[in-house]
Amino acid sequence: MQATQKTSYTNLQLELLELYARQVSEEDLKNIKELIGAYFAGRLSSFADTAWNKNGWTQQDMENMLNESSQ
Repeated sequence: MQATQKTSYTNLQLELLELYARQVSEEDLKNIKELIGAYFAGRLSSFADTAWNKNGWTQQDMENMLNESSQ
């Protein structure tokens, strides 16, 4: 007997499933992906700005962090 696993979707997944249930052109699909990517890139940038300001980092601090990760 095979066990059935219940899948719980997030609110984002449910919204995207509703959107993708409709047929869209390849151009629209590309634009939607770009919009989603831009949204999350903007959020990441905002989080980074908040961390930067909270920690009082300077450009030299950023250079040091970048150099540490490459060593």
